[in-house]
Amino acid sequence: MVGTIIKELRTEKGLSQKALAAAIGVSQKAVDYWERGVNEPKASYIVRLADFFGVSADELLGRKNF
Repeated sequence: MVGTIIKELRTEKGLSQKALAAAIGVSQKAVDYWERGVNEPKASYIVRLADFFGVSADELLGRKNF
């Protein structure tokens, strides 16, 4: 779920995986793995992603009813 949301936010901003990776300090492969659901970002990267995209961590994690 989180990978799908990351990909949607990234593509809405017109960013490549490489550009997003550089912006938050990870490798392009990490972003690829997140988006494909191979693994999920650690909490520290959830915070960086949420800040970068201007959304809450809850939104990034797909939590709508809280």
